[in-house]
Amino acid sequence: MISIRQADTDDLDVLEELFSGYLAFYERKHEVAAIRQFLRERISNKQSIIFIASTGNKAVGFTQLYPAFASLSLKPSWILNDLFVVADARGHGVAESLMAAARQLATETHACEIFLQTARSNRKAQALYEKLHYQRDDEFLVYTLAIPAP
Repeated sequence: MISIRQADTDDLDVLEELFSGYLAFYERKHEVAAIRQFLRERISNKQSIIFIASTGNKAVGFTQLYPAFASLSLKPSWILNDLFVVADARGHGVAESLMAAARQLATETHACEIFLQTARSNRKAQALYEKLHYQRDDEFLVYTLAIPAP
């Protein structure tokens, strides 16, 4: 059975491990202290909502959402920035359960949308999003400006 709950600062050990796996999936490396500080700040400052998925007593995935606003709709929205499930738990409904929690959050906060991006090569994620009725945007391009560290 999969259980989903909102994370708080008491979950930093679990989140640190999951987030490290997430970063490794995307071939990114960061110091453990930096990961922990990043997560602590997001939770403590109420800058994001993180849901943790567990099976039994083991945390097997998470999703992190950031609040935003949809100017064209004049309503709040959510950016689903991170979704990760450990390898041995994939294919068992964990990601779907996390996505359901995200949708419930959006409904409860009267948001007009959940916005997300995924790599063009991440076909499994795309299949999940399409199964859950997310609409792929082929109209708008995404641009990013990297800001170098001082």
